[in-house]
Amino acid sequence: MSQAEFLAWVEFYKMFPFDAYSLHHRPAALIAASMGGGDVPAMLEWLQPDPSLSGYTPAEVRAFRAYNFTPPKE
Repeated sequence: MSQAEFLAWVEFYKMFPFDAYSLHHRPAALIAASMGGGDVPAMLEWLQPDPSLSGYTPAEVRAFRAYNFTPPKE
């Protein structure tokens, strides 16, 4: 596999993780959490994060959302 193909797979994985945790455990946790009510759109964001925010820490993402700010593209 070339380095370019490897980097393309890394980007694909960031957008669409395909490990067991992301495919099985996170969706099951989302279903369990939704049974108790709560903010389902926020839970869905947790399940599939916005790839444009992948370079930021969770604290930075929360700050962006709190101030309704769209971060610049990397």
